[in-house]
Amino acid sequence: MPRFAANLSMLYGEHGFEQRFAAAAADGFEGVEYLFPYAWPALALSQRLRDAGLTQVLFNAPPGDWEAGERGLACLPGREAQFRAGMLQALDYAAELGCGQIHVMAGIAPAGASPAQLADCYRANLHWAAQQAAQGGVQVLIEPLNARDFPGYFLSQQAQAHALVQELGLANLKVQMDLYHCQIAEGDVATKVRHYLPTGRVAHLQIAGVPARQEPDEGELDYRYLFQVLDDVAAQCGWRGWVGCEYRPRGATSAGLAWRSVLSAAAPAERRP
Repeated sequence: MPRFAANLSMLYGEHGFEQRFAAAAADGFEGVEYLFPYAWPALALSQRLRDAGLTQVLFNAPPGDWEAGERGLACLPGREAQFRAGMLQALDYAAELGCGQIHVMAGIAPAGASPAQLADCYRANLHWAAQQAAQGGVQVLIEPLNARDFPGYFLSQQAQAHALVQELGLANLKVQMDLYHCQIAEGDVATKVRHYLPTGRVAHLQIAGVPARQEPDEGELDYRYLFQVLDDVAAQCGWRGWVGCEYRPRGATSAGLAWRSVLSAAAPAERRP
């Protein structure tokens, strides 16, 4: 059965952010993730984690001006100083929160920009970020995002992300594989799980129903089957990552969590790979 982490940016919206930690723990979650911690002091968040007995699994490096539509700085030439300052801030938070993974968002490709120039900037920034993160034992993650929700996002394909990780050859640079984004952008999700998890390049998974991004018990992805695939592959290759629950609840979060026990039951034998 996967280790589920509650995404506190999306789950428990019926509570204030700092109250979501206790709510997640009360529902049996042992790990949490969220988009950005920077509106709260790191010490306050670490206390919430300790009080709730939770592990901080993941958060994002600063993305630039989120309200203005920026979705990361890593591929943007001329923004290197801001990117580096944000990454150092993220590493300070990671140290205080005991978090071993930081997602670095690639950014939206500017209209008319040279793809080669963007790629060069992206590689250089990731190389620098991973080197800085390695000093604290932190992994840098990159995540392909679908073009429907993130038009123009620089990184959209699993193969693109894995090729980059292989090219840079940094032990702490990994892929964050979101099955919601993967289904919308590419499909063939079960095959990709079987292919990529054994490579050792996937550090973290995320889930949501498709297409509405609600609980994973509805929509076009059969998560009961996918969790069995994940269990089978993980048993074979020793994968022990977390699975982030990054969806928008249909109603109150706790009321919608029955899917965890229903979908984590073994898939019918005839549907196993």
